[in-house]
Amino acid sequence: MLDIKGADASKVILVVGIMTLHSFGEGSGVGVSFVGSKGLSQGLLVTIAIAVHNIPEGLAVSMVLSSRGVSPQKAMLWSIITSLPQPIVAVPAFLCADAFQKVLPFCTGFAAGCMIWIVIAEVLPDAFKEATPSQVASAGTLAVAFMETLSTVLQGFTDGHGLEDTSGFLVSLVFGLGPLFGGIILVAFSLAFNMPHPLLTGVASGIAFRLASWRPLQLVMSLKMGFFTTLFLLLGGSVFYHLVEASILMVAKHKKSSVNVITSSSGLSLSVLTQQSLLACGCVFLHAYAEGLALGVAARKASGLGRYMVLPVSLHGLPRGAAVASCVYGATDSWRGALAAAALTGLAGPSAAIGAILAKIGYDGLDYWMVIACGALIPSFGRVFRHSLRLDARKSVCGLLIGFGFAWVCLMSTRFICLHTPYCNSAPEAVT
Repeated sequence: MLDIKGADASKVILVVGIMTLHSFGEGSGVGVSFVGSKGLSQGLLVTIAIAVHNIPEGLAVSMVLSSRGVSPQKAMLWSIITSLPQPIVAVPAFLCADAFQKVLPFCTGFAAGCMIWIVIAEVLPDAFKEATPSQVASAGTLAVAFMETLSTVLQGFTDGHGLEDTSGFLVSLVFGLGPLFGGIILVAFSLAFNMPHPLLTGVASGIAFRLASWRPLQLVMSLKMGFFTTLFLLLGGSVFYHLVEASILMVAKHKKSSVNVITSSSGLSLSVLTQQSLLACGCVFLHAYAEGLALGVAARKASGLGRYMVLPVSLHGLPRGAAVASCVYGATDSWRGALAAAALTGLAGPSAAIGAILAKIGYDGLDYWMVIACGALIPSFGRVFRHSLRLDARKSVCGLLIGFGFAWVCLMSTRFICLHTPYCNSAPEAVT
């Protein structure tokens, strides 16, 4: 099978076959969940849960195949094939819910027994051949912890949480995609047009300065916060950034091995620009987390399962991902690192929003934290931009204007689209 022979081929057939069998049970679960008075909301929630659950299942199939020399393209194809029974079985399960509901426990129980057997008899022995027992135990423990955490979060939305929480959950997940798309757009343009490092750093700084001024200006102009209060909080954010920077350098016990290189006591060397860029990305992460808390409070009021929020929420995350990606790419010249940083930044918003939904926190006080986060953005990217100016002032200023304009277009588009949807009429504090 797939050019694999002998015992390895048998293991591949076992894994692929059992995962495919397991998909029949999951497909039945999806179909049956859409039946009843709460069919739509319950069905969507179960579908999301199984879709997220399919990620580690696909990884399991791909890893087994890849470790035996199968190409990534074929491994990906077979991961998709093992999940094909889900949509195929879901339709007849919905139409014949009573019959499938009686068989469903037996199907899922049988598939679970097969999975346990194949892990103990096939997967773990292979792992011990390639890794030490402590490595296998650590990987297994982390995997179980991840699945239990995922299960707990999803269970929380099925027990005692209504349509509003489901809507907020969906909007929160979409909120995490914006930064990743922004990073992809930035990296694609950089590779296509061979953008120089000073220009990239200028773009990151322009976006960051626009993000830092957006919410404080809104609050002052709408008279929701006084001018001196806003200024004080911005200064507090700036002080916080400087304290964190000083603490990190003190813990690292750094020494300058040259004018532009810092070497820690452990021997790790970083350029000054890279160190400043990483700190700046941390400030963007903090800003995204603060916005995620606000979104989590407002998203529960979203009407119609958040379908109105997909475009504006994604647009709102684009400049943040572009800022992080351009900052990292300009400092390290690694497009993979830039995309990873954008994806990591995308996790901040959803994690904060989902936490706010589960904790049912209110909106009081969140604006203060948002302004503090904005205050941390200004000095962090100010240092990055000053360093960029020394490299090439003209390209840095040009990048600053491009970044500022890009962020302005994205944020204004978000506001324009959002204010014409039922969502923002029910949760105006999210955008006004």
